Amino acid sequence: MSGSLNIISATADPALLDLPWHLPLDAWPHENIASLPKGISRHLVRFAHLSGRVVAVKETTSEMARGEYEMLRTLQGLEIPCVEPVAVINNRTDEEGLPLNCVLVTRHLKFSLPYRALYSQTLRPDTATRLVDALAVLLVRLHMVGFFWGDVSLSNTLFRRDAGAFAAYLVDAETGQLYSGGLSNGQRENDLEIARVNIAGELMDLEAGGRVTDELDPVRVSSGIVAAYRLLWKELTGSESFSSSERWRISERVDRLNDLGFDIEELAIRTDEKGTTVRIQPKVVDAGHHQRRLLRLTGLDAQENQARRLLNDLDSYRAAYGGPEADEEMLAHEWLVRVFEPVVRAIPRELKGKLEQAEVFHQLLDHRWFMAQNQSRDIPLAEAVTSYVQDILRHRRDEATVIEPPTGAITVPITTLDDAEDAEDWRLRV
Repeated sequence: MSGSLNIISATADPALLDLPWHLPLDAWPHENIASLPKGISRHLVRFAHLSGRVVAVKETTSEMARGEYEMLRTLQGLEIPCVEPVAVINNRTDEEGLPLNCVLVTRHLKFSLPYRALYSQTLRPDTATRLVDALAVLLVRLHMVGFFWGDVSLSNTLFRRDAGAFAAYLVDAETGQLYSGGLSNGQRENDLEIARVNIAGELMDLEAGGRVTDELDPVRVSSGIVAAYRLLWKELTGSESFSSSERWRISERVDRLNDLGFDIEELAIRTDEKGTTVRIQPKVVDAGHHQRRLLRLTGLDAQENQARRLLNDLDSYRAAYGGPEADEEMLAHEWLVRVFEPVVRAIPRELKGKLEQAEVFHQLLDHRWFMAQNQSRDIPLAEAVTSYVQDILRHRRDEATVIEPPTGAITVPITTLDDAEDAEDWRLRV
């Protein structure tokens, strides 16, 4: 290899030196490439194996690679859902000493898929709306920290399943700018209009390729991001006035924000001179209310809707076994050991890459409920797990790292709460 390779990385990984940086990205050998679905990009992007994990490698200019690397690091520090930057590789030359493009390396987000890969599966017709809703939440979070995206689209976003919905992650930040004083209404509206136009075009492209159902209206769906964004933005930042006799509305506002997955660090509450009218406005809000509670109680790191679902099951367990005076942390540990972990252990090794553990548990709860409805009886947890693995999970494609994984069936019995003496008193709720 000619020249002096320059690697900028926050974490030193010697394996970076083993990748064929002396070759153009489109000429990398098969053994270095990971077969993963990828979205549309203005730059050449390939997935590669690195230290037992998968990274995305994008060819671009040195200036753009370094700028995007720093922006992604900043967004991560602000707890914005985005891909993790790994390194910038510049001063690349081929074997004849001719210069090659600089590359940006980011870590592949496990269990995530580009929107085109989601549409390659047989999903319900409302998938487009759910993707747009997830993108609206991401855009609101970005705008609240002062980030102007400038190229909002489904193609620049990765999606992870989140208990029947989707969670959106920013992938491409090369056009973004961060403003310390926040964004103006005009900047926010500009991003919204970019989103609306781009999403309509992307859905029309899928429509032209026969990859969406006839009843899907790309213009209507793309306009949905505007409505979803404005509703969420108003709930998070808007002020509200009411009579002082209706102080319960303060708690109601907090509950609504918590239901959306946001915590409130501060509420501005003002009364008029006569003390008859109260005006409230949330000041600093952050996403992840249910995520943080689940992490605090169990150590499980899940998406927001997944966390909400697991917490519902945990709270049901607490109500059945502990009552209002029981120690929450102790019962959370019991639930983890007696309910959640036996389910996870029951998944055959070759199927563990299908879905995240929290998503598996959420889908299991759904499957158990449908089994109970169809058979008009209560379904033991172990029976539901076996049925779910054999009838549902084994037929899913792998969403961790590969396209077509091996499949298998559950072969060993599991010990769960249903085997306990008090099984008849406990039923997992959905």
